[in-house]
Amino acid sequence: MKGRASTLNPPNRFETRSYEPLEVDLYDGEERPSVPTEFLRDTSRTILSKNDSPDVHFTYSVNPYRGCEHGCIYCYARPTHEYLGFSAGLDFESKIIVKMEAPSLLAEAFQKKNWVPENVTFSGNTDCYQPIERKLELTRKCLEVCLQYRNPAGIITKNALVVRDIDILREMAALDVIHVYISITTLDPELARVMEPRTSSPENKLKAISSLVSAGIPVGVMIAPVIPGLTDEEIPSILKAAAAHGASNAGYILVRLPGAVKQLFLEWLPRNLPDRAAKIINRIQSTREGALSESRFGKRMVGEGAIGTTIHDLFVVNRARYRLDTKWKPLSVKHFRNAGSDQLTLF
Repeated sequence: MKGRASTLNPPNRFETRSYEPLEVDLYDGEERPSVPTEFLRDTSRTILSKNDSPDVHFTYSVNPYRGCEHGCIYCYARPTHEYLGFSAGLDFESKIIVKMEAPSLLAEAFQKKNWVPENVTFSGNTDCYQPIERKLELTRKCLEVCLQYRNPAGIITKNALVVRDIDILREMAALDVIHVYISITTLDPELARVMEPRTSSPENKLKAISSLVSAGIPVGVMIAPVIPGLTDEEIPSILKAAAAHGASNAGYILVRLPGAVKQLFLEWLPRNLPDRAAKIINRIQSTREGALSESRFGKRMVGEGAIGTTIHDLFVVNRARYRLDTKWKPLSVKHFRNAGSDQLTLF
């Protein structure tokens, strides 16, 4: 299906009724019709999600959207759509839940007297700069709230749309209250097109790094996910390219395939990479003690065994080689404007 990585909706683990495709191909070789994207309103009354995982280095995150039109086949967030009554497959990338009140809810959170200023991350689950953001500007408006209150924020995105907000990010950088990570999985545009169909191209991601760095904004590259047998060999070239475009920090996360993501990935692999599918599956299993995913804290983000160690060492050596191991200073909280401060109305 054009513009979609997944081609099916696996059964929702919380539902008693499920649907399966007919064994008869009704399209008989013809191109299947594209699946339109639907946007539904989220009526949540809070916007800050609290994280208690020791593997993630932030406490609070903001997710203006649920589901993600980027449609990355490997996305670990896909199973979260099942809590909404949808599937982790096509539903995840075509039924997007929109938090229209996100900016005002974030302002309310910062106004509370018990709010202790600290970093909030955009986004901890689905991408805050997915395509609909171009029109709705919810992430931009949330960043304006962060700037207004001088609350520190971090961004991780696969979309070059982030450069649209350079005007806000530049002001935040001057106050030491912003870091940005651009997530790059591969430099191969053809692989990216079928694996993460509606993200920005690798070339545009690198251009985004340059634009942000030129504006004085601290930028890092996140190789996420590293897929053994498929993209692990690109670690040196991704780090080299990111450094050449001005990035000063880097990280990586090994692919994990929780819940329905496993079924989706195993269907996608032979359909798009038939000659490499078996090798990739074996390599992933070798880093997960024979499994395709890992849920244990301290292990789920990194691999084990010989291949897991090799990936780690390859990353560390090349991160140092291209000087992407700069230790950023902590984001500042000293500029935060407390609830009730006259500064918010006077200026």
